[in-house]
Amino acid sequence: MARIDQTPFELEILDLSHDGRGVARRDGGKTVFVSGALPGERVMVKQTWRSRSFDEAVTLQVLQPSADRVEPRCPHFGTCGGCVLQHLAGDRQIAAKQRVLLENFERIGHVAPEAVLPPLTDAAWGYRRKGRFSVRRVEKKDKTLVGYREQDPRFVADLSQCHTVIPRIGDRIEALSRLVDGLEARREIPQIEFIAGDDTVALVFRHLAPLSEADRGALAAFAQAHGFAVFLQPGGVDSVHPLWPEAPPLSFRLAPWDVELLFRPLDFIQVNAGLNEKMIARALELLDVQPGERVLDLFCGLGNFTLPLARVAGEAVGVEGDAGLVARARENAAHNGLENARFFAADLAQDLSGHPWMRQGFDRLLLDPPRSGADGVLRQLPLKGLKRIVYVSCHPASLARDAGYLVNERGWKLRSAGVMDMFPQTAHVESIAMFEP
Repeated sequence: MARIDQTPFELEILDLSHDGRGVARRDGGKTVFVSGALPGERVMVKQTWRSRSFDEAVTLQVLQPSADRVEPRCPHFGTCGGCVLQHLAGDRQIAAKQRVLLENFERIGHVAPEAVLPPLTDAAWGYRRKGRFSVRRVEKKDKTLVGYREQDPRFVADLSQCHTVIPRIGDRIEALSRLVDGLEARREIPQIEFIAGDDTVALVFRHLAPLSEADRGALAAFAQAHGFAVFLQPGGVDSVHPLWPEAPPLSFRLAPWDVELLFRPLDFIQVNAGLNEKMIARALELLDVQPGERVLDLFCGLGNFTLPLARVAGEAVGVEGDAGLVARARENAAHNGLENARFFAADLAQDLSGHPWMRQGFDRLLLDPPRSGADGVLRQLPLKGLKRIVYVSCHPASLARDAGYLVNERGWKLRSAGVMDMFPQTAHVESIAMFEP
């Protein structure tokens, strides 16, 4: 990379990128992505990266602010990489995400929804109930840092608190830092994962060397003092085990469907509890399941959608690639007395022709795939006979690609689509779309 000129210069911000940075053109030509800047602003910036096709810069001073700019709540905004949109008003954040979704449909899928759904929103702060903090002992600061990565991911942000994480955890980051710094194994703990059920908040300490009895005692005392459950992870996922208490219960309720989901500390759950219930309700509304119908739920996880679907369908069948999650989904069905929910383990990116559930016939289909999307399984599924498809997505580009396949190659219609603000203050876009034949 060529040497970067550190001389500050002015830019006019023209747009907002999909990752929440301002977009400008330097001298009317080369694109510059500017952290901390909003459309319509004039800003003083410093260049941080240079490449042949674009440059990157960071805002030093806002000379002419946007009417949509607000004061960030968090003192670490601009350094911590955990969220990048705190300076943009909440209603403009969700509007920007809706625009990203629609632009992806047009540019990647060459499709457009017949109707744009009203955005789903919930609490803008203190919502995140699952995540991972990096941990690093920094000798120059003589302390152990616990937090998210900085915008420069080589570094761990020196956080005092986090306003997007649920307060029981977000308000105790400094206490976690002091705890780890006092351990003999402080240099052997690279991360702390957190996950919260309705009653229990669990912390999982990854450690690269065995813990002394003194360290184990300190962790247990911290758990008791702050009301946490503490788990240890000396190796892979299967090595996770409780330190204190011996058998902490982890669960959350989906009250509208009288469902309780039990989970383990490293399982995937939706990070935003309030938005999750609204998302399930919208998915069920869009699917419009009729009594006696059979519904297929792909990438079903613990049964977040499958079990509420079983309350209204004749039968709900969930398929998931992680055998451990499938086993717990079955346990959750039994726990809730749902005999019409069945679960199967299958790698949905591979050949599925040998799986009996593929040939059983369904009335409606729900998909909630990872970022890579669902094009592999969609190309294998016998779509004839399905009345509706509802696609929940955590990545608008893969949703747009798959929508293009369904519409342009299989003849389906994209009836409606919209965004859901699962991660307020971030540029992450969660969305939902409904298709009919």
